[in-house]
Amino acid sequence: MGCNVVIGSQWGDEGKAKMVDYFTRESDIVVRYQGGANAGHTVVVGGKKYVFHLIPSGILHKDKICVIGNGVVLDPIQFLKEVETLEEQGFNVKKRIFISDCLHLILPYNIDLDREMESMRDDKLGTTFRGIGPSYADKCLRIGIRAGDIFDEQQLKLKIDNVLKFKNLQFEKMFNTEGYTPAKILKLLKNFRIKAGDMIKNTQRYLHESLSKGKNILLEGAQGYGLDVDHGTYPYVTSSNPTIGGALLGTGLNSFNINEVIGISKAYVTRVGEGPFPTEDKGPDGDRLRVNGSEFGSTTGRPRRCGWFDIELIKLSARINGFTGIALTKIDVLTGFNSIKIATGYKINGKDTGYFPSADLDKAVPVYDELEGWEENLSKCKKYKQLPKATRNYIEFIEKKSGVPITVISVGPDRENTFKKE
Repeated sequence: MGCNVVIGSQWGDEGKAKMVDYFTRESDIVVRYQGGANAGHTVVVGGKKYVFHLIPSGILHKDKICVIGNGVVLDPIQFLKEVETLEEQGFNVKKRIFISDCLHLILPYNIDLDREMESMRDDKLGTTFRGIGPSYADKCLRIGIRAGDIFDEQQLKLKIDNVLKFKNLQFEKMFNTEGYTPAKILKLLKNFRIKAGDMIKNTQRYLHESLSKGKNILLEGAQGYGLDVDHGTYPYVTSSNPTIGGALLGTGLNSFNINEVIGISKAYVTRVGEGPFPTEDKGPDGDRLRVNGSEFGSTTGRPRRCGWFDIELIKLSARINGFTGIALTKIDVLTGFNSIKIATGYKINGKDTGYFPSADLDKAVPVYDELEGWEENLSKCKKYKQLPKATRNYIEFIEKKSGVPITVISVGPDRENTFKKE
C-alpha cells in the first residue's frame, strides 16, 4: 500500500511514459499531477505507438484507473479528442478516468495569449503555444475556471464574465485584436460538461480513500527537473513543478504516503526549445543521437537538442527529489559509438564548481570522462548480465558517480524492452 512517484530527472522527454506503462503493472491507480497538453508521452505496445498529452500513460492497461489531478491544467478540447481516439482504438476509457474538480481549465483565450505574449518577447522561451503559462497565471490571479465550476451554470456565467473583463482588455490594448464573447466560452464548457461531466470528482478524497483500502498508486509528472519553475533553468522552464513538491501539491497526497521516488533518465541528454544546455553536442555525434533516438518532440514535432549524460545534473535532481532509484532509458541509442562522453563536473573561469551551476550555466564548461563504447545490438537483452561488458561499465559508472542505484533499464522502444537490474 502507498504511492510511488515517477519524475523526469533531466529536461523532460526521458521516456517517462514508457516507464509509467511499465510500473503501472504493479499499480491500481495512475495519477498525472502537473502540466498540461504541452507534454507528449509516447508508449509503444506490440510495435504500435500511442501518444498522450493529458491522459495518464497507464490507460493502456485495461484494468487500471487513471486520475488527472488538481495540479494539471486541462484543455477540454484536447482531452475530449484523446478520449475519442482511445475509444476508437478499442479502449473503454470513459469509466476509468477521473478529473479533479479543482483542476483549472485551459480555454481559447489562454492559448491565444500564449502565442501573442511569446511573439512580443525578445528572449523567446520556445513555448508550445498550448496556453499552459497563461492558465497557471489565471490560477494564481484567482480568475481561473475550474472543472468543478461547470455544473452551476449561473455561477459559471459570472466567472466567465469576470475573467473576460481582463482578457478582452488585454487583447484590445496590448495586441489590438478582438477578444471572446461569454456565449462562446459558455458553449465550449457546456459541451465539456455533457461529454465529461461524469468523470469530474473530488479526486483528493478519492485518492486518500483508495489508500485506506490498500490500493497502490503511481504518480506521474510531465516534463522534468530541469524545467521546474522553481528549481530549473529559469526562465527557460515550464510553468509548474514537475519535482516531488508538485507531486504532493498536484494530488492532495502527503509525504507520508510516498514509498519510492523513481527518477527517469536517458542514457544521454536532450532538450527541446530554448535555454542553456552545457553538454549539448552540436556536431555529428549530436546529429547521430537525434537520428538513432528519433529525437523529435511528440507535442511539437521539433527536433530535440542532443548531448551527453550529465552527472552533476542527475546529482542535483536526486537531491531535490529524493530519488530511491533511477530508471535508465534509451541506452540502446548509444550502440555504435567508439567512445561515449559523460560530463562529471563543471569549471567556471578555470575553477571546479563542485556542483551543477544552475544560475551560471552560460559561463560553465563541462568536464568530461570518456568511456569505451560497444557495437552489440541490445534489444534482445532481457537481463542485466546479458548486456555487453562496456554497457554495464557505463551503467555502473553512472551509479558510482551519481550515488543513486539504477534499478530499471530500457533497451528499446517497446514495452517488452525493459527489465529490472538484478
